[in-house]
Amino acid sequence: MPFRLRALAASARSGLLRLPGRMSWDYPRTGRRGVRRWLPSWRQWLVLTAAGALGLVALIGVAYARTDIPEDLNAFATQQNNVYYWADGTEMARTGLTNRQDVPLDQVPGPVKGAVLAAENATFYSDHGVSPSGIARALYRTVSGGDTQGGSTITQQYVKNAYLNQDRTLSRKFTEVLLAVKLDRHLDKDEILAGYLNTSWFGRGSYGIQRAAHAYYGKDVSQLDPSEGAMLAALLKGAGLYDPALGPAAHQRAVERWSWILDRMVETGALTAAQRAGYTVFPEPRTPEPQVGMAGQVGYLVEVARSYVESHSDITPAQFDLGGHQIYTTFEKPRTTALAAAVGRAGAGLSPDTRAEDRYVRVGATSVAADGRILALYGGPDYLKQGFNNANTSNVPVGSAFGPLVYAAGLGQGVQRERGGPRTPVLPGTLYDGDDGVKVMTPEGPYWGRDGKIVKGRNAGGRSWGKISLHTAVAQAVNTPIMQLGMDVGLDKVRRTALDLGLLPDSTGPLVPAFSLGNSTPSTIRMAGAYSTFASGGRHTDPYSVLKVTRGGADLPLRLPPTVTAITPQVAAEVTDALTDAVKGGSAAGAQAVAPGAAGTSGTSQDNTAGWFVGTAGTTSTAVVVFRMDPKTLVLQPLDGLGGGAPAMSATGLPLAVWSGYQQAAPAG
Repeated sequence: MPFRLRALAASARSGLLRLPGRMSWDYPRTGRRGVRRWLPSWRQWLVLTAAGALGLVALIGVAYARTDIPEDLNAFATQQNNVYYWADGTEMARTGLTNRQDVPLDQVPGPVKGAVLAAENATFYSDHGVSPSGIARALYRTVSGGDTQGGSTITQQYVKNAYLNQDRTLSRKFTEVLLAVKLDRHLDKDEILAGYLNTSWFGRGSYGIQRAAHAYYGKDVSQLDPSEGAMLAALLKGAGLYDPALGPAAHQRAVERWSWILDRMVETGALTAAQRAGYTVFPEPRTPEPQVGMAGQVGYLVEVARSYVESHSDITPAQFDLGGHQIYTTFEKPRTTALAAAVGRAGAGLSPDTRAEDRYVRVGATSVAADGRILALYGGPDYLKQGFNNANTSNVPVGSAFGPLVYAAGLGQGVQRERGGPRTPVLPGTLYDGDDGVKVMTPEGPYWGRDGKIVKGRNAGGRSWGKISLHTAVAQAVNTPIMQLGMDVGLDKVRRTALDLGLLPDSTGPLVPAFSLGNSTPSTIRMAGAYSTFASGGRHTDPYSVLKVTRGGADLPLRLPPTVTAITPQVAAEVTDALTDAVKGGSAAGAQAVAPGAAGTSGTSQDNTAGWFVGTAGTTSTAVVVFRMDPKTLVLQPLDGLGGGAPAMSATGLPLAVWSGYQQAAPAG
């Protein structure tokens, strides 16, 4: 071989010669052979790794910059219960899709917060919203098909609760991490912790620590001790695993985790060792109770209370639907129970399955205090079966129970029998014609109806009473004197008095002679409120059902009705005197036996489609109405033959029986 060829071969073997078309690492100086000669060197690996890392960082940076904190929370995170309370402060009902109630963080005791931090994220106040080791652990579990929940900080859990869904995917986890970091930079740690505590699931239908405190211990979160707080913190790992009521195994798990959390609280400084030593007995939660619903009378009460809040505050229906409100009502549970029981006893003689006259019978009733508080009402047999509220209906004529309002208008405003003439006073002893069929007179002569006939007054049973005083006419519910009195006072002035006594403009009937006989259709709520004015010396307060409304621990403005002078004390006393005689031996005889000193009257509509009893006992006024209404056409049916014709089941007998039964069972005072 020539010298030059031998030199080239030697150079090639030594790696000093780089042949054309070859990469520089094809024949490294290290002398690698075989497959290894085709692989990058460690220097190339380092460059590639660094480039990949930089690319990943850039990718994460872009994703972080493009990830915005959502302006709106999940519907789940904002939806809360509205909680209604009885007058004594006990819970009456919860409404809404989610059983959750927000509570400010400063109302959560320090040790309870410490228990949550010890259980879930001890470094919460020092981390940046994420835990690198936790993320690595979660990614490993996701790739390996395991649980993705482990390793999340409190900030991440809040992000998941408030902004994301519960899917267990890498993309959702990645978004969760980015949002957690960003949220940690934009919100105070206390804000994040408060949001977490108010959106977390604790089991037993409860979202948020406030509802959990009630569900497990029957108390407000502010009353929890450290031991109870540790028990609730244990539920955050999984209420389905740690609710002690779910069985022996769950109970054992709960006890073990509760004990571990208390020990952990000592490590984190939330408890001292001496304090921990004082908690050796597991704080057994109360037995789970079924959620209070809208069945029975509760639904009617909630309906009335909600309507009052929406019409007497600045809370819009949309805001109300978001929940979180606490509504403290005026309803007294013992009285509500007594009223429902009275309706049940009084209606026991009805047989709708065998008597057509007993079908579609409805009863409505309301009890109002002298200061306007609605103490109880009966809206129907069951709100879930009949949503129509009989107590608040405005399509049933009040009939002759309207007479005392006409009497009050006459006593207060006098009469004007001649057009343009002077108004002259009337007294309880002023005589009127009480005969049946007497003509209704105007200053110009008889009142002619649209049918071209003279309008005549009709008394119950066609009875003629001759000349009787207005006092007697009210006590005996004689129609013809009251009808003429209304014409003499002026129907517009009678209407004004009715409005002053609390009737609503939309419920007043047309101003024709029948106006004085009750062609208006006020609810039992409004009639009870009107009669309470008589017992209150002429002072009137519109009936109201809510004392206050709060949200997040703060009182919300609520407009309560003012107390005004509707009629003079003298007029109120004279009307009450006549109604007292009605109970003693007049149209309401029988009520005296169960409520000595009561004042009230029965009433029927002219076509006998409605029967009433409205009366006061002490400082409470109660109105009861009975009517029949076809559920398809909503047309009122006559009460003739009700209960087989038994007097106690008549249009006047049944309402009086309900009123009397309620007075017997209602709590004194």
